[in-house]
Parts: sequence; C-alpha cells; structure tokens
Amino acid sequence: YEPPMFKFDLRVEIEQFAPHAEILPQVVAPSAVHSANRLRCPVAELDEGGTEAPGEAESFRLQIVSPVYRDVEPFLRLRAEIREAVASSPEVNPAGLRFTVLDDTAGQDPEIESLRELDDVEVVEPPFSLGHQRGLVYALRHVLPRLQDEDVLVTLDSDGEDKPADVPRVVAGLLEVSRDTPQIVIAKRTKRSHAPLAFRILYPAFKGCFKLATGSAVESGNFAAYRAGTARRILLHPSFALCYSSTLLVLKVPVTFVPCERGPRFSGSSRMGYSQLFTHAMRMLMPFSEAIARRALWLFLSIFLLAVGLAVVILAVRYGTSQAIPGWATYSLAAMGILSMVSLGNLCILFTLYSQSVAVSLRDLEAGWAGQPGQRPE
Repeated sequence: YEPPMFKFDLRVEIEQFAPHAEILPQVVAPSAVHSANRLRCPVAELDEGGTEAPGEAESFRLQIVSPVYRDVEPFLRLRAEIREAVASSPEVNPAGLRFTVLDDTAGQDPEIESLRELDDVEVVEPPFSLGHQRGLVYALRHVLPRLQDEDVLVTLDSDGEDKPADVPRVVAGLLEVSRDTPQIVIAKRTKRSHAPLAFRILYPAFKGCFKLATGSAVESGNFAAYRAGTARRILLHPSFALCYSSTLLVLKVPVTFVPCERGPRFSGSSRMGYSQLFTHAMRMLMPFSEAIARRALWLFLSIFLLAVGLAVVILAVRYGTSQAIPGWATYSLAAMGILSMVSLGNLCILFTLYSQSVAVSLRDLEAGWAGQPGQRPE
C-alpha cells in the first residue's frame, strides 16, 4: 500500500526536469531518460551499439538494410561513413541507428561472422541465395516486426556505389512529410561516371527499351527510404517477389526523387556478369506487366485499324475505279494482317500471364504476413 501523498505523475516530473536534462541520468530511471528524450531532451548520444540520440523534430529510429555478397570490407566502410554522415547532419537526428545485413551467400562467406560481433549490426541469413533483390525483401520482412510505425527504413547497396553521404539527404526528404502520410523517397541516379565503358553504352539502350515498353524511366536502384508503417503495407505486394527496385515504382504510393550521383565501388569489381545483368533487366520489367499488356493492346489496335484502313482503300480503288492495284499494296495488306495477328497473340499471352500471376499471388493475402510486431514472414 502506498499513501496517496507519495503518488506522482512521472510524465509531469520529466517535463519539470526537461530544462535540466544533463542531470536526468542521476535522478531518474533509464525509462524516464527515454521519455525525456522524446520530449527533445539532449541526454543521449549515438554510440557504437546504436543507442538513442537526441531528436529535434521527432523521435524515430533509423534502420539501414543492405545485401552483402562477399563484400564485408566494403560494408564496414559503408557503415562507418553512414554513421559519420548521420552524426554530422543536424536535419537527421535519429534516436537510434542500426544496420541489417542480408548475407546473400547464405552462410558460405566465413568473413560474415565478423559482422555478428558488432553491437549495431544484425546479420540475416536466408536458407539459400536469393539474389540482392529478393534478399532485400527477405531482410526487410525479418526486421520489420521489431520497428515502430514512425521508424525509418533505408535500403541501399553495400559496395559504395550508393554513396553513404547521400543517406541524410534521402532521409531528410522523408522527414519533410508527416509521419502519418505514406511516402517513398528514392535516390535518382544522375551520373554513372565510374561504370565500365560497355555498360555506359548498353545502359542507355536498355533505358530506351524500358521506356518504350512500360512508359516509365529507369532512374533509380535499391537506394530508397520510407517509414516502417508504410513498409507494413507495401511489402505485401506480390511483385516484390520479382524485383524490389522496380516494384517501388508501380505502387500507388507517392514517390519523391532525390538526385544522387552514383559513386565508385569501395573495392573490387562487380560480381554480376552481363548475363546476370540481362536477367536482372528482364526482372525489372515483370512488375510492369500490366503497363506492358496495356501498351500491347494499343499496338494491336493501331496495327489492326491501319490494316483495315488499307484494305478499304485497296477495295475502293479495285471496284470503284479503273486503275490497277499495284502489287506492293497487296503485300502491304498481308503484312499488316500478319502483324496485327502477332500483336493480338502477344496481347493474349501477356494478359493471361498477368491475370493468372496476380490471382495466384493475392489468393492468400488476408491470411498472409502482415508485418505486425511479433510476427515473422512465412
């Protein structure tokens, strides 16, 4: 039994002590210090273990998620530079900074064990190598149940081509929006001066084909930021099983682009050969299957109407005048008819594949993973 005279409101006491935050650790419990931190009391610093730091505009934790494929040394440099960039950016002042590493070798890289010894790094090991796109989604679904809705997730590559110095700029773009508003901030690649010559020649051709097929431009990669509350919703989208970076572009969520120059690799060279890059390019198209099917429909209609119009002209000349029909007109009509049928066949195939894949993917949506605290991905 506690006499009424000794009861007090902890929040009121913290508010009274807020002007004297430097003495809080000596007079109140650690939980009270955390509460004072949320009241914008500068009582904590960003330390090696990812502990809390003062929040000026709001209190949130920053979670960095990155796939690593035999790139432990570049990741350690990435981690150090991100910590330095965040600490020197007053506009981004998280209450905690932690890193989640997706071991894309699925336990085959012995150097990954050194990362498990770091207090602010968690290593996620999939059952087998998923690739950096699907692996990112696996890691996100692993860490998401432990985050609050206001926490910020940042995904980027670990090789240094996504510059650590740009992390505060991307996060600051997200913090400009209310925490209750779904928003995705994506780093827009403005320059690739460090890419191989063959890649710099082929990449514009791929961008042109991608734009023609989907109506969207390829100007981004895995470098993106969004709230954990937003992630709980978007990670249910079935296209994330195909390609992470392009699925971010097809979601019905507002997207803001932050111009970021592509940097050089910290060390070594890319382990993705041109055949793997080609496969990745095809996967990037898959989330846009609806847009591709829609454009295929317009192509079929255009060719079909052109063929019908040409047939009407030929018949009008043949039976309405005494002029002879040139041979090229007949061949042109036949070619138009063949192209029209080919376009129709492609449309039917695309539409069938799209409708079936969406139906299968969304079949168990209500009973699937929801990313709520305490739940794990299946």
